[in-house]
Amino acid sequence: MKEIILISAAVFGALTVVIGAFGAHALKKIFSEDQLKSFETGVKYQMYHALALLILGFQLDFLNTMEKIMGWSFIVGIILFSFSIYGLTISGAKGKKMTFLGPVTPLGGLLLLTGWVLLLATFLN
Repeated sequence: MKEIILISAAVFGALTVVIGAFGAHALKKIFSEDQLKSFETGVKYQMYHALALLILGFQLDFLNTMEKIMGWSFIVGIILFSFSIYGLTISGAKGKKMTFLGPVTPLGGLLLLTGWVLLLATFLN
């Protein structure tokens, strides 16, 4: 599990650079100001949580159930939160907004929050 966490951190970190550059250069021309802000929110949260995974990957063993659930909460949360924002903003800019992604974003946010609450719980144990 520890390897999955560290690999996920590296992949999400690298993708953040690529996606952020894509948004800043290619998409800036087709996005409204609000769409650009939303896209940047997805990029920021992806990087924040990639860094959190990296730190946790070096600090925790991920041998107990709570740590494993925390790790998966962060990984799945990043995918659902950030990538749904990317999908919503890109599809919206092209005039074919994928509205089914709307409920996915808060679900991803809930998973990210779950990861942080479980991290707190590991500190309190």
